Amino acid sequence: MDKEYKMIEFELGRNIDYAMKQLSEYKDKNILAYGVFNGVCLCSDTTTLDDAYQLITGKTKAEYDRQAKEWLDNYKKEEKEFKEMMPALSKKWIERSRSILTADKWDCWDEIVPIRLGDLYHGMELGCCLDIVKILNNNGTFSEAEEKIKTQDHSGMSYGLVCAMVKEFSNRGKEFVDYIK
Repeated sequence: MDKEYKMIEFELGRNIDYAMKQLSEYKDKNILAYGVFNGVCLCSDTTTLDDAYQLITGKTKAEYDRQAKEWLDNYKKEEKEFKEMMPALSKKWIERSRSILTADKWDCWDEIVPIRLGDLYHGMELGCCLDIVKILNNNGTFSEAEEKIKTQDHSGMSYGLVCAMVKEFSNRGKEFVDYIK
């Protein structure tokens, strides 16, 4: 006779450990249960925590945790190094802007450089903005500037940020952003 299992839905946004905890609660009550996590079927009576990790990530829990710790340690090190470089990077971006932006935009640019460097994109949008403003300020066409922004590989968020910056830092920015929308 086949066993009958109760299908459960794992809570969205939870990790493998939590999914296995949900299954173990059914197991503790002698209820056979299963659920699908990232396309992998996990069963309360047959799937161990290591099995789940192996099936989902290709690693045991210990291997996965070790790799996650290494990633986090490396990330923290890189962030610390980046923060130490921020004054030099700020100076570089401010100097670069002087040959591209009109003098009336310098104070605003100088103010946003450290903010942009400390944000999600670590200043990537500074270069993107300057590249587009350079085209616009040198009487380039909107289609040239549009081609440039298309090659910059933006997410929706970075695209919106660069567009907002271009509007602020080029006298032709508003018309350009209207043109590409």
